[in-house]
Amino acid sequence: MTARDGPQDRYKAVWLIFFILGLGTLLPWNFFMTAREYFIRRLADPEEMSHLQNRTGEAALPNSYLQSMFDNFMTLCAMVPLLVFPCLNSFIHQRIPQQIRISGSLVAIGLVFLVTAVMVKVDMEPLPFFVFTMISIVFINSFGAILQSSLFGLAGLLPASYTAPIMSGQGLAGTFAALAMIFSIAIGAQQPESYIGYFTTACVAIVLAIFSYILLPRMDFFRYYSMKDKTEYHVYNAELETKRDLIKKGSATLLMSFLADEPNGMEQNNSKIVPIHNPDEKPSVIGIFKKLWVMAVSVCFVFTVTIGVFPSITAKVSTVLGQGNKWGLYFIPVSCFLLFNVFDWMGRSLTALFTWPGKDSCLLPVMVALRVVFIPIFMLCNVQPRDYLPVVFSHDAWYIIFMIFFSISNGYLASLCMCFGPKKVLAHEAETAGAVMAFFLSLGLALGAAISFLFRILI
Repeated sequence: MTARDGPQDRYKAVWLIFFILGLGTLLPWNFFMTAREYFIRRLADPEEMSHLQNRTGEAALPNSYLQSMFDNFMTLCAMVPLLVFPCLNSFIHQRIPQQIRISGSLVAIGLVFLVTAVMVKVDMEPLPFFVFTMISIVFINSFGAILQSSLFGLAGLLPASYTAPIMSGQGLAGTFAALAMIFSIAIGAQQPESYIGYFTTACVAIVLAIFSYILLPRMDFFRYYSMKDKTEYHVYNAELETKRDLIKKGSATLLMSFLADEPNGMEQNNSKIVPIHNPDEKPSVIGIFKKLWVMAVSVCFVFTVTIGVFPSITAKVSTVLGQGNKWGLYFIPVSCFLLFNVFDWMGRSLTALFTWPGKDSCLLPVMVALRVVFIPIFMLCNVQPRDYLPVVFSHDAWYIIFMIFFSISNGYLASLCMCFGPKKVLAHEAETAGAVMAFFLSLGLALGAAISFLFRILI
């Protein structure tokens, strides 16, 4: 039975559900990241700092340190779970049903956001608030990693084109969060109530994702492909057992006749009959890595550079045009977070139009390596406070130009690597290759978060 014989995705409902679920995987992290001004303001309690300074001149230092290193710790607490939990999910997916993993993760993320919204009105000292925030980020990204891994596995039941809405939803998650923050600033940047609405918006998005996931099994299109996958699996196993029995009986002639009539049993190549891959044989991870190590290392390096400076360095750049006016309030939300997410999404989308350079080109890893220049470039922008390096690119225009090239190259090159990786191996190795590429992507996130501390100290 071909895809044409099955039900159609009416009104693109399944596509839209996967888009919403993809949005839900990265939306939590982006909401925390774009709300950095709120968290930093909570860490700079003027009354508490004044009280501590009256007792000892050095007591205010921890508050200043928490403020200056908040972005680094936030990134580290977010990226380490993204490295650990996809590996853990490969073990728990056979023990915990898919429905519990996906719906449970969404509910847990929603509850953390609800508590975060409530905490806006709760007074806390800087250090306990800092610890609470970091624990919340760890929880959100841990469940987000499980959700993401489970979601891609769910999409594997459907045609390959249904991975695209997940990627699109993830790409637009940051844009949605940045726009929500800008709107919150517009309605009252200095009022805590604006952040209650901001975090509540994230809760509403999570509820929408939960509702969408509940509707998914009710869709004929999804039910057809999920049942079709299981049916074909059992039919294939039955045919495989029949072929093995024929081999044992020595009925070579009958076997060749059987296989000649079964297009799925053999692949015809230059008049030679080549047996298909035995599903009982597990692909070698090391063997697969040897075939795609260039793509794996490349995607790792792309995100090491990106997370090494974004947002730990880029979010600390100060405007020279917004001093004393409203542009100072919107500079980081617009120039850093909104621009990055919009052009990162554009870079991802460009791979749907063309994939240059090719998967075997030496130019691709060279282009990836050249992105390292963004590290010193952003360090030489107007990052404040600073102790060692001079400011070379002080004007806002330089920062905006650098951010555009930085973000579009991140989206384009990362998408190329993730696309080319599975194409470097055989068809039956593609799933394992995708897992290897996902691991190196997460490794790049964790490495970038770790080295961001060093870059901040150097400034």
